[in-house]
Amino acid sequence: MEPSDLLARFGRALDRRRPLEPLWQACYDHVLPGPAGGATLFDATAADAAEQLAASLLAELTPPWSRWFGLSPARSLGDHAAAALEEAAAMLQGHFDRSNFVVEMHQAFLDLVVAGTGLLLVEEAPLGEPSAFRFTAVPIRSAVLEEGPDGRLSTVFRQMRLTAGQLRTRFSAATLPPDLARAAAGDDPAQHPVLEAVWPERGTTRYAALLADAAQPLLLAEGRFAETPCIAFRWLKVPGETYGRGPVMKALPDIRTANKVVELVLKNASIAVTGIWQAEDDGVLNPDTVKLVPGAIIPKAPGSAGLTPLAAPGNFDVSQLVLQELRARIRTALLADRFGPPQEARMTATEVLERSAQTARLLGASYGRLQAELLTPLVTRCLAILRRRGEIPSLLLDGRDVALRYESPLARVQGRADAANTLLFLQSAASLGGEAAAQIDAAAATRWLARTLGAPAEVLIPSNPIRE
Repeated sequence: MEPSDLLARFGRALDRRRPLEPLWQACYDHVLPGPAGGATLFDATAADAAEQLAASLLAELTPPWSRWFGLSPARSLGDHAAAALEEAAAMLQGHFDRSNFVVEMHQAFLDLVVAGTGLLLVEEAPLGEPSAFRFTAVPIRSAVLEEGPDGRLSTVFRQMRLTAGQLRTRFSAATLPPDLARAAAGDDPAQHPVLEAVWPERGTTRYAALLADAAQPLLLAEGRFAETPCIAFRWLKVPGETYGRGPVMKALPDIRTANKVVELVLKNASIAVTGIWQAEDDGVLNPDTVKLVPGAIIPKAPGSAGLTPLAAPGNFDVSQLVLQELRARIRTALLADRFGPPQEARMTATEVLERSAQTARLLGASYGRLQAELLTPLVTRCLAILRRRGEIPSLLLDGRDVALRYESPLARVQGRADAANTLLFLQSAASLGGEAAAQIDAAAATRWLARTLGAPAEVLIPSNPIRE
């Protein structure tokens, strides 16, 4: 694809994104305002709930320093293959723990909660660093996305502004124009627009970087990836739309109303504290110099009324009822009442399981989408990097030879329910005795329970031990 064609394609994708930009800005202004400021915030319920939801997603989907995935043979390949896959999964987890994955993943989840779409860049770190991976949470407002034929956001345009010196450092193999070369030698602070793009083509992912402010677009770098380094994922998606919709978008009307109600309450409180006064224009009292502070002496003319408090039109007690309902709806929309600490101080084990099952039902659609658009491409990309480095054997994560298991707390909810049903069956069959109990393969049941509950392979005896 020629640079001019790539810029034209980027322009069309940017035009399709523009109607969403005011909505994104409103969501960020009311939940994660920038240093420059936007809407004046008076209520922090939404901001607190959004941070809790992002932290809960990190803990429930990709918990730090805990195994949230597993690799297992999709068919019977023997215990040696299972042990090799377990070792590869442990190697991958070690690289995750030594990288900046937790920090950047949390930031990407913040974008997901607010804007409905997150973007994570997965790069291979230089040799010698503690981890083979380097992660970057790309702000969704600096990226322009396109949906591919498979329904995934496989085409990503990223806008940046770099100085001439940064251009020379980042794209060392590129031949810069003479004016930019002189600017780089002189440390010119002027910044220049750069467009990076990745898009699928013939089973691979192509990459190109363009200098976009020249009269003729200048190609700075190009190449191919076996797997896409840009992983875009959505909370939920409406048919016909490209970008996702997040919980903050759904709760934005309530967030705006709650913010306005608190503003009015504060204004009413300031009136209640300082009051509204009236005074006779007697030529002695100067309203501009009157200070209502303790111990102040305010002069007045003989026979005049002086300062007289003006009765307030009424109180604003009904606002507390409205505000309480608004805050409850905001916390429900942002799942703060599901992921947050339970309201009851004491809960039985059955209540805890039922609470987890209800959360899993509420997040079923979103979790399924995150599993397909985030977790699977993330593990596939990272395994490919380790395979190219020779740290793990060649693995084909296709579901026929090697299957990817999800072992996060949210993924284990269904597994615990299946395990409970199986244990109930085993107890019922054992109580029947005789031929019914003889139909149960205790070893097979144990292995199934181990897989379902995410137990490591080391805790089981090999199925065909070699006897001396």
